[in-house]
Amino acid sequence: MSGEQSSLLDRAARGEPEALRALLEKHGGQVWAEINADIGAQWRAVIDADDVMQVTYLEAFLQIDKLEARDDGAFVGWLRRIAKNNLRDAVKEQGRKKRPQPNMRMHALGGDSYITLVEHLGETTTTPSRHVAADEAARYINAALDRLPEDYATVVRQYDLEGRSIADVAAGLKRSTGAVHMLRARAHDRLRNILGRETDFFSVSP
Repeated sequence: MSGEQSSLLDRAARGEPEALRALLEKHGGQVWAEINADIGAQWRAVIDADDVMQVTYLEAFLQIDKLEARDDGAFVGWLRRIAKNNLRDAVKEQGRKKRPQPNMRMHALGGDSYITLVEHLGETTTTPSRHVAADEAARYINAALDRLPEDYATVVRQYDLEGRSIADVAAGLKRSTGAVHMLRARAHDRLRNILGRETDFFSVSP
């Protein structure tokens, strides 16, 4: 590996965005080609490699502090993992489209969308989500959303909290529905990190 490449990796690992941008320009095409080959024929109408890579590049900048690559191969592997996670989530969400969406039930029943979102964010834990006060849930969620990238926060506000359809959100953002699913998945990951494991920071509502 050249000294120049080593310097780029070191600078990117220290959080320099220009160094990371140069690495993405150099290696992004390879990962794009791999992702493009992985998209099944049944998904190509709603997901394309450009969608995946747009979200992947955003995540790369957000995860720059986790970059430990010291050679080209390790950097490509790091970028590939982010891209494959995005593609997996897009396919998973597209596959759910014809089934009822639990996160939308409270909208239909006239319930509180903030509490619904808290419960959805806790779905992956083994402990059932606790009931929390609506005003407390709204306060914490809004504060957390203010810390997210703009597109991430927009997707959560419009889809999870306002009850808009994925198609409507996608049209407003000028992105595909597949990209919106990826943005939502990454936004939820970041909300979980910000809010903490499960919802232990909430008090139980009466």
